[in-house]
Amino acid sequence: MRLALILALLSAPAYAEGVANPLQPSPLWEDLRSSIIDTEVEPPVDPAILMLEAPVRADNPALVPVRITQPPGAPAIRRLVLVVDGNPAPVAGEFTFGPALMPLDFEVRVRVDTYSDLRAIATLDDGRMVMAGRYVKASGGCSAPAGKNMDEVRAAMGQMRFRQAEEGGRAIGTLMIRHPNFSGLQRDQVTLLTIPAEFIQVLDVTQGDQPLFTMEAGISIAEDPVFRFAYAPGAGPVAVHAQDTDGRVWDQSF
Repeated sequence: MRLALILALLSAPAYAEGVANPLQPSPLWEDLRSSIIDTEVEPPVDPAILMLEAPVRADNPALVPVRITQPPGAPAIRRLVLVVDGNPAPVAGEFTFGPALMPLDFEVRVRVDTYSDLRAIATLDDGRMVMAGRYVKASGGCSAPAGKNMDEVRAAMGQMRFRQAEEGGRAIGTLMIRHPNFSGLQRDQVTLLTIPAEFIQVLDVTQGDQPLFTMEAGISIAEDPVFRFAYAPGAGPVAVHAQDTDGRVWDQSF
């Protein structure tokens, strides 16, 4: 039931107002840019290459949907960094994408801790950088209480589900992984003690011997992370390898 609700939310038109929330001037980003993308030059915003959709005002700051897309014929992406400027750890994740995911159509949910720009910076195959983003009104996402009690969390941790559909001639994969992705800023609702940070740090998704995508993540990826992605299906099962900050490893094929 919970999975069905999450999948329904991901497929809902959560971005209807997306055109009304462009990136805003961000002193935080000015300070962060060189340390995150190793350049003082602002990457251009070019919707002919990269687009990002996110709600103007998030219904739940701990579960903010983000969709990153490219139009047909756009140049391939080598690497992408997803940043929430105002979060305590701004880099939500660093991603690489295999050829099967080009042109990119990728969704993930993040935590947003304060009204903030949310931006994706892509490095293209030719080395150029391009940026897309939205200004999202949300607060408290990184310290929001976890959705389940600790016993349920431990019992379900690492469980995975994968669903595949077809849309526009491409396969649409939806991967869900049970993990609390504790941010280190949340409190146990019983003991009121701070819960140490504990989150999925490495994710590797392949089909056969072909890479689909990888992620190196921080605390801003939402609880029970869900990834929705369009891809050209190949031969063999879809294999998922996940590792969290406590060294737990989970592997599953679908």
